[in-house]
Amino acid sequence: QVQLVESGGGLVQAGGSLRLSCAASGRTFTNYAMGWFRQAPGKEREFVGCISWYGFTSYADSVKGRFTISRDNAKNTVYLQMNSLKPEDTAVYYCARGPMYGGIYENQGIYDYWGQGTQVTVSS
Repeated sequence: QVQLVESGGGLVQAGGSLRLSCAASGRTFTNYAMGWFRQAPGKEREFVGCISWYGFTSYADSVKGRFTISRDNAKNTVYLQMNSLKPEDTAVYYCARGPMYGGIYENQGIYDYWGQGTQVTVSS
């Protein structure tokens, strides 16, 4: 059984930073692609970024240059560093597991396990 647990969300002022963590338990996630998604109130869940099993990253245009995804395989944890936050970044953020030996995927249907989400609120 795979469990993904996000943490690090909270309330921050515009221009501030937060680092989200996604800790995986159960089977190792070392060889899996991992993704980050978010869902704002009244909107559909959208792609934020992802990291391939070998560490290559890709981001949505809306966060490119501000957000950075990294992974620490020894800790079974993937991170989402968010800088220069804007009110429009307010959402529940989810991490998800992609395919083994996977690359870059924006399609949510590719991801099989999801965390419960962590709330990020950016005040203006």
